[in-house]
Amino acid sequence: MKLSIACDHGALDLKNALVKRLTQQGHEVKDFGTHTLDSCDYPDFAAPAAQAVASGECEKGIVLCTTGIGVSITCNKVKGVRCALLSDVMSARMTREHNDTNMMAIGAGVVGQMLAFEIVDTWLDTAFSGEARHQRRIDKVMALEK
Repeated sequence: MKLSIACDHGALDLKNALVKRLTQQGHEVKDFGTHTLDSCDYPDFAAPAAQAVASGECEKGIVLCTTGIGVSITCNKVKGVRCALLSDVMSARMTREHNDTNMMAIGAGVVGQMLAFEIVDTWLDTAFSGEARHQRRIDKVMALEK
């Protein structure tokens, strides 16, 4: 699967660990940065990662910052993106099954590396249920962009 990934300085270590893991799992990962610990602005990195998902360049995307809040808000401003802020495995599974999210956010200061790996694996491995009630709700949410 082709994935976009991005972070700010607060989540660089976790992003790098995820890139390594995802690549080892056979995913193609497009890294939108940041690549240093220098203070930076998360929208400069999260927005291009979200645009890559919205355009179809990447199938799904993962964004990270210290809390995950800023990057998730940024991504949800991009038309066509449904980004969930995740800190537990159940939510990772449910947001794919019910909301068909195409992006996820993690707070590196909230979630440790091993739990982040489990959340990402669950999110990537879970398919949308396709149930009519869930699709109807997604359609209503996405209609708000018009």
